[in-house]
Amino acid sequence: MDNRVVITGLGVVAPNGIGLKSFTQAIQHGVSGIKYDPQLAQLGFSCQISGTPELSDELISRYFTPLELKNFNSTGILYGVIAGMDAWHDAGLRSREGDEPDWDSGTIFGTGTSGIDKFRESIYKIDEQQIRKLGSTVVAQTMASGVSAYLGGKLGLGNQVTTNSSACITGTESILMAYERIKSGQAITMLAGSTSDSGPYIWAGFDALKVCTYKHNESPEKASRPMSESASGFVPSSGAGALVLESLDSALSRGARIYAEVLGGNINSGGQLGTGSMTAPNNTAVQRCIKAALINAGIEAKDIDAINGHLTATAKDAVEIRNWSLALGLEGTEFPLINSLKSTIGHCLTAAGSLESVASVLQLDQGFIFPNVNCEDLNPEITSIINAQKIPVKLLKKDLNIVAKASFGFGDVNACIIFKSYKNE
Repeated sequence: MDNRVVITGLGVVAPNGIGLKSFTQAIQHGVSGIKYDPQLAQLGFSCQISGTPELSDELISRYFTPLELKNFNSTGILYGVIAGMDAWHDAGLRSREGDEPDWDSGTIFGTGTSGIDKFRESIYKIDEQQIRKLGSTVVAQTMASGVSAYLGGKLGLGNQVTTNSSACITGTESILMAYERIKSGQAITMLAGSTSDSGPYIWAGFDALKVCTYKHNESPEKASRPMSESASGFVPSSGAGALVLESLDSALSRGARIYAEVLGGNINSGGQLGTGSMTAPNNTAVQRCIKAALINAGIEAKDIDAINGHLTATAKDAVEIRNWSLALGLEGTEFPLINSLKSTIGHCLTAAGSLESVASVLQLDQGFIFPNVNCEDLNPEITSIINAQKIPVKLLKKDLNIVAKASFGFGDVNACIIFKSYKNE
């Protein structure tokens, strides 16, 4: 089978907005969700700022029962379940009740480390020989597939229910995996997305690697500077993004709102060879991934209106732009418009790809390019490749047809997905 696949629901838990309305307003107006983090300062982090979603107890209680919240300590599952259920309901779908699950619907919802705070809590109890005090939900909170298990149960999903984990490409990969399942006829509807825990136990390793910025602890909103000459590292952050993918026939038959169509994409690895390593990309692999995504989607480079890049505010930003230019065969004024969501939310790690995909789809659906903030001093290595006007620093209202979204991650892994406006059908 070769079903067309569309996006009918979106959900988001981001540092600068919970829910589609607040998130859309934030990205359109360049509102940052990055703030001073006293816990990181107390622990002696070099980077003492973060992007952490703010969830009230009242909001959480809408998605979890009091029993579920007893001894609950997993921010990633909180973010993922809220974003996932919001996307499901945004698509006009409801949780399945009774004895029969929804055999045609499933979820592929990625994460990095699940419930790391719960792990820490459990380790202390084990060391103190308090095994019986661990609680009945410790396994569900700490297993890698905890987030998809919670979503599968809350929504009554009977198709594939699983969690993927591939560093920073996790979210983009989950969407492509869900897309392939629907395209091949193995499912009708899939909830795709990813989440990332927040806090020092997730972020400490990156601070130790010295890839996080330490120069803006007193000015958090200025800290994340993708494509800027003064970029000094990424800001650690967290959250979750979710998208409901559905066969076009199903969406049309039930009169669902269609945000965009998924045309295809590609996932590959550079094998940590050539220029590649655990932390650096194999440039040849990145270019091959982009080229293969275009072929799989059936488009040409000139068809791309905008790119939502990975662009983390490190020295690799110029390398990424060079790879895009070489893969597309475009430079200067011929290069598409490009932006990075990380300028306002930081780097959400395993949640980055899904959050950035939600932003990409919103741009297609509503006809805008969100601004790159903190880009007043563009990196000259970048502007030697592409025209500065291709990096908008103010909100740009523009009808878009095709947006390319890419993610590149630790382990030399790459993913690129192609979204198309359904309005231009």
